[in-house]
Amino acid sequence: MTSHDILIVLVMTFPMFIFTIFPGIKLGEYLEAHYNIQEKHKRAVVIVVTFAGALALSLFLHFA
Repeated sequence: MTSHDILIVLVMTFPMFIFTIFPGIKLGEYLEAHYNIQEKHKRAVVIVVTFAGALALSLFLHFA
């Protein structure tokens, strides 16, 4: 994996946010409803899930 591959994957991550923001929000709402997490933790879950999902999608698209 070269630095060019890393740059391409990171650039492709930003459009993938369109596809991963909804699952992140839904997971945050689910955790808030069933496990009574605080709003601060809910936001952290949404951000982490959204970024991790977008990164996973862009990695899959680049290397598949």
